Amino acid sequence: MFFVLSKIFHFFTFPGVWILLFIMLSYFFTNKKWKKWFFRTGVVLALFFTNTFIFKEFVRLWETEGIRTEDISYHDVAIVLGGMAEYNNDLERLSLRRGGDRIWQTLLLYHQGKVGKVLLAGDEGYVVDRGLNEALRFREELIKLKVRPEDILIDSLSKNTYENAVNSVKVLEQYGLKKGKIVLVTSAVHMKRARACFRLQGVEVTPYSTDHYTGPGRSYHWDEYILPSFSTLLDWYALTHEWFGYIAYSVAGYL
Repeated sequence: MFFVLSKIFHFFTFPGVWILLFIMLSYFFTNKKWKKWFFRTGVVLALFFTNTFIFKEFVRLWETEGIRTEDISYHDVAIVLGGMAEYNNDLERLSLRRGGDRIWQTLLLYHQGKVGKVLLAGDEGYVVDRGLNEALRFREELIKLKVRPEDILIDSLSKNTYENAVNSVKVLEQYGLKKGKIVLVTSAVHMKRARACFRLQGVEVTPYSTDHYTGPGRSYHWDEYILPSFSTLLDWYALTHEWFGYIAYSVAGYL
């Protein structure tokens, strides 16, 4: 039930929905004062959430800072969280999202001898089955990319971050790796919530964050200060999803 409700609530964490709601309300209200207020508020929200500079300053406060590959020591297992891809049923192949950097960075860690095993965590985060089976499909792809089958562990049951932690720990216990050195690989904006979920399960991980929106330095182009960007509005979706997700997980006792 929590999973289904979270997916419904997820829709309303998108700032684009808030903007549309205020603009629509400005047309429904007959009172001129309220019409103007709702419309102007909608416009202000649109300008705010499409400004790249503002977004990056906010996301900078939430993202977990990255670690250079050469600076990370050897770990027994890398847990890479799902939500990286969609499945193209027509072409019968995976199609990576922005989060696909998770699997790419994990491959680099493995082939550079930084991790001994890879635990692929997660099935698909959809309410209705779309045939993704992400962990199992990525296992096939990793084998093609020269990862030894015996080095690939699977959690093919999880549908959200909390389940990722619960089921991954069960896999670690099965292989006697819970007490080993573990590196957690997920998106920088997702790491805070993910790490807290694993900590609740009694597992402390080394965070290895990927697909950052920002870095240590502030280097902006002039257009990021003044030109509205629809892609920035979509980027806000990832950040607000994490904010509300962290609150919901806290209330549910998942952190």
